[in-house]
Amino acid sequence: MYNEKVLAHFKDPHNVGEMENPDGYAEVGSSECGDTMAMYLRVQDGKITDIKYKTYGCCAAIASSSIATDMVKGRTIQEAEALTKADIVEELGGLPGQKVHCSLMVEDAIKAAIADYKSKI
Repeated sequence: MYNEKVLAHFKDPHNVGEMENPDGYAEVGSSECGDTMAMYLRVQDGKITDIKYKTYGCCAAIASSSIATDMVKGRTIQEAEALTKADIVEELGGLPGQKVHCSLMVEDAIKAAIADYKSKI
């Protein structure tokens, strides 16, 4: 059902954890499947210097969280805001159709954490 890259990110996810006093924070959930995610950002000079997340969900949700955080770490806020679920799915090498909504949750979490950051500056 899942390709090797998805399984690798599920078995050994990157950037998992919490962050004290993040510059941006968001919690999102998927009403489709009950998955939830907390996203933490550290921003310096307009770039995401650190990103952490805690995801309660399926293999696709965890793999999407892991790869998306890798994709935006070190990027500018504008570059991170441009990330889409299609970008995440493509970077993972594909997801089963019924699991693509998991990548949308990650996109929403990143954008909500950025909005929180922007509301403070």
